[in-house]
Formats: sequence, structure tokens, C-alpha cells
Amino acid sequence: MVKICCIGAGYVGGPTMAVIALKCPEIEVVVVDIAAPRINAWNSKHLPIYEPGLDDVVNECRGRNLFFSTDVEKHVAEADIVFVSVNTPTKTQGLGAGKAADLTYWESAARMIADVSKSDKIVVEKSTVPVKTAEAIERILTHNRKGINFDILSNPEFLAEGTAIADLFNPDRVLIGGRETPGGQKAIKTLKDVYAHWVPDERILCTNLWSAELSKLAANAFLAQRISSVNAMSALCEATGADVSQVSHAIGTDSRIGPKFLNASVGFGGSCFQKDILNLVYICECNGLPEVANYWKQVIKVNDYQKNRFVNRVVSSMFNTVSGKKIAILGFAFKKDTGDTRETPAIDVCKGLLGDKANLSIYDSQVTEEQILKDLTMKKFDWDHPAHLQPSSPATSNKQVSVVSDAYEAIKDAHGICILTEWDEFKKLDYQKVYENMQKPAFVFDGRNVVDANKLREIGFIVYSIGKPLDSWLKDMPAVA
Repeated sequence: MVKICCIGAGYVGGPTMAVIALKCPEIEVVVVDIAAPRINAWNSKHLPIYEPGLDDVVNECRGRNLFFSTDVEKHVAEADIVFVSVNTPTKTQGLGAGKAADLTYWESAARMIADVSKSDKIVVEKSTVPVKTAEAIERILTHNRKGINFDILSNPEFLAEGTAIADLFNPDRVLIGGRETPGGQKAIKTLKDVYAHWVPDERILCTNLWSAELSKLAANAFLAQRISSVNAMSALCEATGADVSQVSHAIGTDSRIGPKFLNASVGFGGSCFQKDILNLVYICECNGLPEVANYWKQVIKVNDYQKNRFVNRVVSSMFNTVSGKKIAILGFAFKKDTGDTRETPAIDVCKGLLGDKANLSIYDSQVTEEQILKDLTMKKFDWDHPAHLQPSSPATSNKQVSVVSDAYEAIKDAHGICILTEWDEFKKLDYQKVYENMQKPAFVFDGRNVVDANKLREIGFIVYSIGKPLDSWLKDMPAVA
């Protein structure tokens, strides 16, 4: 029996290995992590991450050919293929601080693999890593191999949170990069044979190592660029009276452009986009390409601008102050159908409102109070370190912040509502009831364009929707402070 071990039981490692176990019942798959609470959760009824369809996959395979363990060294030693899916946070100090990836956890994993291995192994990069990481890992393994042969592959993930299981079942492509040597090509075929259990041959793309590593960064940069492009257009739409939804639809019907990733919003979030673009910027700078680096920096600048613009619109609309006012925050996750809050725009929006002394009542069906309070006090980039190395939740909660378990409770007596995640339930709220329970004038700031602004205006709300013609109340209000 082929044995696979995955180091890292997070958003990538857990779902990916669960689907491999489901589709390859003759392969033993073990997911290992040093964080006991996370492994315990994977072995319980309440998985550590929320992802539609994940529970069913895990329940079918767990205990049969899918296992979760903290005995990292044992299972790495026994494996034929070792996936490495550890954190690659942005460096906060030293060379490349604020842009370069910190490969501390990757290097530790490589040294451990070399130490415990007693047989040849294929080591697979599953984390998003800088170009040429494989070369660095290869050197560590080569200098510590004790006669054992290691082949390094790059197999970047292209999952979208909220649809990860569907993406794994029916991927656009599986990318495998390896050395152009007999050993490297044999390793590529071994991994390709795993995916071939359910992925059509034409969707399994094989490249050299560097192309695979760079393709991941490039894919995320291009997707983020599309979001920043339409968000930049949303500001112009508001200034001119155009409707960004109509503009997006018009350009999306062009087959050269396509309709995806053209929804204007309060900004992009998630674990990859900003981190990968910063990484790309650093690589460009290191290779003497400042113009290319500056191009990609602008994608992040526009994203930050969009979040700041939203906060300024809230404050300026409400008589230029939210001090002492209750603002209901509907949604904290960076997108619907996930509980992930990494780089969610809600963090910066909430911090901006708190800076103006607002009182926030926050509701998200999939994000815990502990996570929200931690996110609002955590330093930039701390979120991407393993959970046991992150700062703990604050001992005393912020008196300006309350986290509630019901949308109507969050809204009661609020002066304004900020919709920051496109959860379907926010489309279905009884807005007549909402209006009656709010302070007047009652404001709705829709950062995801999920509500029917005209219907809400008929009820009596003052509505701001990203990139839509402005409510008459807002037309003379400045878009920036």
C-alpha cells in the first residue's frame, strides 16, 4: 500500500488529503500536525474548519484510510510521499520584512524529514512558496540525506475557500512541477498517478519546478488584480452615477475578459492574495525589476484604498462622526461559506470605525467571538503563524466591541449597518423589522452589494452600495476624509 503523509492540518492539508483518501481507497493517508487541539478537532464531530461538503468526505474515510495524528516523525518516516503544507508567513523583520516569505517552518519540516527518513521519499511542496524554494529544500535534504534519495515536487493548490471540496473533486487543473531528470520525471508520474484516480489526464499539467512555483503566485496576483480593477472602477462609478454591476456585466460578456472576479466589494481578503503579491513584489525587486514590482504593489494599494474609502463613507455619511454610535457589522469572514478571517476586509473596516470611537456589534454565523476579538488585536502578519505561536485572545474584551449570535440582535438600536460578508442570510432579513428596531436616520452600508437598495430606500433607509449611484443623502458627502 502506498502511504501518504501530509505535514500541516490546515485549510489546504486537511481537505486535500481527505479527498485523496476518498478517491484513492487503496492509499493510506495520514495528516500530521504538532498542534494537538487541531488534530483532536479533526478526529471529532466538529472539524476545525468550515467548508461545505468536508464533513461528509471526512466521515466516510476517517478510520478507514484517512487518519489524523500528532505523531509527526513516525508517519513521515513510514510515508512514500510527504506533502508539506506548513505556514509561510510574511517576514516581519530582517531582510525582506513586509514582503518576503518566512520559510522557517518549511526549513524545519525539511530538516525533520531528512532526520527521520529511512527510505526514499517524494517530498511535495503544497504550501504557497517563493520561486526557487524547492532548490533550497533540495539542498537541505541532499546535505542531510544519509544515503536516502529525495525527489522534490511542486504541487501548488488552487482551492477557493467555500468551494474547496467541489474544486478538489473537479479541478480546472492539477499542476505538478519537478526536475527534468529521470528521477524527477519518475516522481512526477508517481504523483500524477494519484490524481489520475479522478482527474482527467488533460487537466494534469506537468512543468519544471520553477514554473509550477511561479504559476501559483501569478494566478493569485491575476485574480487579485481583477478585484482591484473592478473596485477602482467602483469609485469612478459612484463619482459619475454609473452602476458598477452594469459595467461589470458589460465587460464580462467579452469572451476575452469573462465574468468571474468582477464583483465590486469592500476589498479582497483571504490567506493568499496579499501575501502572494507581496512575495511576487519581493522576487521582482530581488531580480532587478522595480517597474514590475511597482505594478503589482498597486493592486494592494487599491485594495487598501477601497477599505479606507468604505470607512470614510460610513463616517462622513453619519454627520462626520460615529463616536458613541452603535454600528452593526454583518459578516466577519472574508467571504461566504467559510469561517476563515485571514486578511478579511472586516478587520480594517472595524479598526477604522473603532478609531472613530464607534461601538460595534458583530455577527457572523461561522466565526467565533474568540477569533473576532483576536483578529481585532493581532498585529499584521501574526495570523499566518501556527495557532500555538499566535498571540492569545485579549484577557479583557474591548468595551467598544460586542460579538452576538443573531443578526437581529446585532442590529437592534443600531445607527447603521455595515454588510461585510455576502452571506445569503443577509439578503433574506426582514428589513422592515430591521428598520423599526434601528435609530433614525437608519443607514445601510452594503460592502458586498447583496441588498436591493431601492427597496430599502422605500422602507426609509439611507443606503450606500459599493459602486452604485449614490443615495441623494450621500451625493454631497466626500468619498474620502
